Amino acid sequence: MTAVQAVALVLVASGAWATVMARDPVRQAVVVSLYGLTLGILFFSFQAPDVALSNIVIGAVAMPTMILLAIAKTRK
Repeated sequence: MTAVQAVALVLVASGAWATVMARDPVRQAVVVSLYGLTLGILFFSFQAPDVALSNIVIGAVAMPTMILLAIAKTRK
C-alpha cells in the first residue's frame, strides 16, 4: 500500500464519519457529495479509473442533486 492510498483511506473514513455526524439534511447532502468525491479518489488510487469516474458522477453529482431536489420539494 502506498502513501497516497493510505491518505485516501483516511480521507474516506473521515468523510464517512462526517456524513453520519451531519444532522441538517442540506449539510448532509453537501457532505455526501464530498464523500463521493473522496471515494472516487480512493478508487483512482487503487488503479480503478472506470469505477472512480462512475462513482464521481453518481456519488458526487447525481445523488446529492436528487437529495437537494427532494428537500426543496418537501420544504415548500
